[in-house]
Amino acid sequence: MRDSILAPLRYRDFRLLWIGLMISNLGTWMQFTAMGFFVSQLAGSPHRAALYLGILGGARAVPVLLLSPVAGVVADTQPRRRVLILTNVTMSLAALALAVLATLHHLSMIGLVAISAINAAANAFDSPVRQSWTPHLVDRPLVGNAIGLTSVAFNAPAVIGPAIAGILIVWVGVAGSFYINAVLTLAVVVAILMMAHSPPSGAVREPMLQSIHTGLHFLAHHPILRWIILVFTITALFVRPYSQLIPAFIVNTLHGSAQSLGWAVAAVGVGGFGGALITAAFAGGERRSTQWVIAGSLMSVGVLLLGFIWKIGLTIPVFFAIGLGVLAFLGASNTLIQTLSPDDVRGRAISVYTMIAVGVVPGGSLVLGAIAAFIGLHATFQIAGGICLIVVLAVYSFHPIIRTV
Repeated sequence: MRDSILAPLRYRDFRLLWIGLMISNLGTWMQFTAMGFFVSQLAGSPHRAALYLGILGGARAVPVLLLSPVAGVVADTQPRRRVLILTNVTMSLAALALAVLATLHHLSMIGLVAISAINAAANAFDSPVRQSWTPHLVDRPLVGNAIGLTSVAFNAPAVIGPAIAGILIVWVGVAGSFYINAVLTLAVVVAILMMAHSPPSGAVREPMLQSIHTGLHFLAHHPILRWIILVFTITALFVRPYSQLIPAFIVNTLHGSAQSLGWAVAAVGVGGFGGALITAAFAGGERRSTQWVIAGSLMSVGVLLLGFIWKIGLTIPVFFAIGLGVLAFLGASNTLIQTLSPDDVRGRAISVYTMIAVGVVPGGSLVLGAIAAFIGLHATFQIAGGICLIVVLAVYSFHPIIRTV
């Protein structure tokens, strides 16, 4: 592995945060798998499972869509340590609430929707604050590599987390995964408490609405980022929601077990780990747009192919390819936004990224889940993958300025 990939880990505060994220996200992936399996079993049929998972995704979308603009202003004006401690404690308590309700056999769709909404609200503030902190933790030339390593921290646990969750579901039920996540989430809090204080990046305070307008105006008029954001939004609506529908696809459509679901999600995680490494290795170099278009095309083709697969074994390499494409695409988009945005609006720019990545994707899962309830998951994947492949290639081909970065 090239030295530049690991270079950001030489910086103490970045290293602390990175280790905390690695530990925390192991629990997150276990909870993601356990929750998906629980909802699929609760639904009882493929179409209803797709709809339920879409509703759950919608519950995650609304808080992020509403709060991300405010969260961007917070990221640019408030002490980051204080905000991140509050958000991670909130997410830990949300996981504990899931665990207790599951243990008492009182966990229903209503409870899942409410707790998911609370968790999403905390994440709406957590993501832009944490990501806008990255350029202050390492030297400027290493920002792209640091973003890639942060993606590794989110996806390396995805390699083993779903498999562990699959075993725990059989042995101790879904509640075990929720309890573990509640504890592991606090690893980020411990890491942050050990880090140095970081002042807000914004030197000038504006009224809230004016501050939000400033960030949106910057993105809307940037000659490159406006197209990056447009494609990012469309793929968030039609391609990336596939991950929310994996439990319905594996358990209900292909009639797989908890272990099959665990391995399917793990394949996505292994691919995502590879995509994160690609970002860490090449995000600091030239022609980042080449990585961006290749990754966007790969994930779109992968979702398109899911529409033609009827055997669980054949889904594993496709899930791997989609995971690779998605994380490389996310990494390339994130790097372009962070490196092309000045310090005083970076938090607001990243909040738009978060709003799309965390808010629009679950909303897209609600749309795709509703469509799948009528025409089935296979046809839905075919349509969604085809639309996004056309959009990615068209934007890259017809806007040469993108190819300059």
